[in-house]
Amino acid sequence: MSTLGIILIVIAAVLLVLLIGGFIGAARRRERGAPHYDRHLAEADRALEHARAADKGWDRSLLEAAAREALADKRPDWEYEELVLVLVDDKPGVSEDRAHFLASGHGGEARVVLARRESGWALERVE
Repeated sequence: MSTLGIILIVIAAVLLVLLIGGFIGAARRRERGAPHYDRHLAEADRALEHARAADKGWDRSLLEAAAREALADKRPDWEYEELVLVLVDDKPGVSEDRAHFLASGHGGEARVVLARRESGWALERVE
C-alpha cells in the first residue's frame, strides 16, 4: 500500500470519528433540552390553573379556540400538528393578560400571542 493510500485512509477515519462525535453531541444536547422544555410546559400549566382559579376568564378551551381561529386567519394554508400553551401572563386586571401558544408542524413553528379584552380573547400577534 502506498503512503498516499495510508494518509487517505487515516483522514477518512478521522472524519468518520468527528462525524459520529457530532451526532452523539447533538443527541446529548437534545436530551438535556427536553427536560427544560417539559419543565416550561408544566410551569405554564400550573400558571394557567392558578390564573383560572383566581379569574374565570382563563378557560383553556376558549384560549385554544381563539389561538386556532387566529392561525386559520393569519396562516390559512399552514397545517400545524401541535398547539401548546407555553406562557400564561396573568397580571392584575384584565387588559394586561396574555397567553402564548406555540404551534408546530412541517412548515416550522409559529407563536400565537393572545391578549385579553373585555369582550374576550383576541389576537395580538403571530410570530
